[in-house]
Amino acid sequence: MKKAKRNSVLILLVFVLALALGTYTTVTGLGKHHIGKAENIILGLDLAGGVSITYEIEEDNPSQQDIADTQSRLQLRADTYSPDSNVYQEGSNRLSIEIPGVEDANEILQDMGKPGALEFLDTDNYNKFAAGEEYEAAVTGAEVGSASAGIDNSGTVREYIVQLSFNDEGTKKFAEATQANIGKPLYIVYDGEVVSAPTVQTAITGGSAVINGMADADEAEQLAQTIRIGALPLTLKELRSNVVGATLGKDALSTTLKAGAIGMAVVAVIMIFVFLLPGVISVFALIAYVVLMLLCLNGFNASLTLPGLAGIVLSIGMAVDANVIIFTRIKEEIGAGATVKSAIDAGFNKALSAILDSNITTLIAAVVLYLMGTGTIKGFALTLGIGIVLSMFTALFVTKNLLKAAYTLGLQSPKLYGVKKESKVRGYVKFSRIAYIISFIAIAAGLIALPVFKNKDGSALNYNLEFTGGTSMTVDFEEYYDLDKAESDILPVIAEAADVSESRIQVQNVKGSNEIVFKTSELNVEQRNAVEDALRDKFKVKEFAIENISSTISTEMQRNAIVSVIIATILMLIYIAVRFSDVKFGAAAVIALLHDVLVVFAVYSIGRLSVGNTFIACMLTIVGYSINATIIIFDRIRENLLTMKSKGESYENIVNASISQTFTRTIYSSLTTFVMVLVLFIMGVTSIREFALTLMSGIVCGAYSSVCITGPLWYLFKTKLGKKEQAAGKKSVEKKNTEKKNAEKSGGKKNKKTDKAADK
Repeated sequence: MKKAKRNSVLILLVFVLALALGTYTTVTGLGKHHIGKAENIILGLDLAGGVSITYEIEEDNPSQQDIADTQSRLQLRADTYSPDSNVYQEGSNRLSIEIPGVEDANEILQDMGKPGALEFLDTDNYNKFAAGEEYEAAVTGAEVGSASAGIDNSGTVREYIVQLSFNDEGTKKFAEATQANIGKPLYIVYDGEVVSAPTVQTAITGGSAVINGMADADEAEQLAQTIRIGALPLTLKELRSNVVGATLGKDALSTTLKAGAIGMAVVAVIMIFVFLLPGVISVFALIAYVVLMLLCLNGFNASLTLPGLAGIVLSIGMAVDANVIIFTRIKEEIGAGATVKSAIDAGFNKALSAILDSNITTLIAAVVLYLMGTGTIKGFALTLGIGIVLSMFTALFVTKNLLKAAYTLGLQSPKLYGVKKESKVRGYVKFSRIAYIISFIAIAAGLIALPVFKNKDGSALNYNLEFTGGTSMTVDFEEYYDLDKAESDILPVIAEAADVSESRIQVQNVKGSNEIVFKTSELNVEQRNAVEDALRDKFKVKEFAIENISSTISTEMQRNAIVSVIIATILMLIYIAVRFSDVKFGAAAVIALLHDVLVVFAVYSIGRLSVGNTFIACMLTIVGYSINATIIIFDRIRENLLTMKSKGESYENIVNASISQTFTRTIYSSLTTFVMVLVLFIMGVTSIREFALTLMSGIVCGAYSSVCITGPLWYLFKTKLGKKEQAAGKKSVEKKNTEKKNAEKSGGKKNKKTDKAADK
């Protein structure tokens, strides 16, 4: 016993030290580079502010070398704005650029995709160029190896210079050009403008050169950058761009973090109130979970986006779910007369299969979302996936060891763990008929709304730019403008600056702020710049964010959205069918999933919520969460089939008992997750609120369908589609009862004969 207590003390000590070290690492970091510090987590553009652009290569079948050269040139351009910039290839013909933390977004949009033709011209060809005639460049930007600004102190006066080096072809051409033009200027032309015209003093044959005559260091650096960037080998077409002001990003980050902290505090109170000592331990496990999440994001160099933050907040609520399943089981075992020690062991053992199955199905949705999603949706999927894995670890390892250590050290009274009395069995199967009617009405209302809004607004759903293409400008003004004022005063300014009809511009106020969203058909960079300049000239503007999406990429998003939902659903149902070895479980889950998707779809339809990439993330999360709740009930049905059916219980009684036994778990799990998302909805920024609203509706719908629809559907399939199996089971039970009665009669007669013999 002493050894067990020593081990328990050691477990608690190791946990406290590990938690302290993890917390210290996330707060201050380790070493001089502050490794692991939470502030070092890479923030996505929607949190840090900045520019993201996706280009499509217009040339057919470009070589990989040309793509690599273009990517390299774009990276050089991006590096001039931010050392944290990133240029990467998407698919076979796209390049994407991310430049965080910059403010001169419009200048970046103009410069990044320009062909950037860099040419060195002698006097004759420069004259032809100036006259608009055909001419031949002596050297092009593609033949420049490097360019850097410097200072020449060799003379009596400090001179600012640009040092050049050429590749092999450029070395040969530059030598010929300088040999033929000694004493004459060599014009350096970039994108049709002369940026410098140094006089050739001598033939340069060594593959390097110096341009002098710069006024200051800034002019030298600017010229070096221009030459270094050079020409792009390929022609690029902008497919999508997004500009987010740094202030908007910081506001989104701070409000979401506050929402997460408040949500955690509320969940902690609920867990302690409902589950007593195990609830207290789950709070410490939850803190460990958050610390591990932050360390993982740092370790994986994951980019944290706004939807990613929402994924963390959601996964915190889901992390509590595993603890709820375990603690409910422990209370049941104590209520059935088991000792606290055996109740703890049984609670973890009996909850294991349900926890694994429910989390793996949700993980499937996260993986599909990560593989098929783009941009910020990948961030959501990544944090959700990491959260699922960590939640299982903290529940099945951390919580388990802490709880056993607490028991060994003397916290053994059943009052500390709670007692769950035997659940009152209710007629959920009979009530399901009413539930089917309610669900039918809700789904029908959502479908009927589609043609109604189609006739009224011209669109059945409120598609956002990700599905329709176009330009969205979010403007944060210093003063508040209501919708009427915005349409009368601001809209005409935008229409004139962009040279578009006022009827093509949609105006939307952002609740609780001075922000206004203006949506229109796709605008080019010049039009967007003109709009921003006009608004800043005539109104007091704090922040200006732009998102531009072409119709090409929006069509692909719609296709990927449909495919991802189908793939995720099929994979989850295959997993269920394999795990439960009964296709009827899978069939019931399919219909329940379809039900939940259609009900949430009705929320989008009737509420005119924005349908885009986050819509897909929301749907897949709901699918995973709904499956999570369904599997808990299926797991209990599977367990009760082994015990109750042998006693002659009907399938209806088994389903009713299983739902009744898991009802409190369903309520508590849904409540904790709902609270986290509710706080996010109340405190979150605009782009998160709609996401949170639909998640809340999905959580409620998932709890409702798992209790009122899924189990009764399985019963319907089992009894209507499996009558032969039911009849055979009934005959088997009747046979066992007959044999039991015959045995009792036979045993009774034998006892009477024995008694008579004893009397004699």
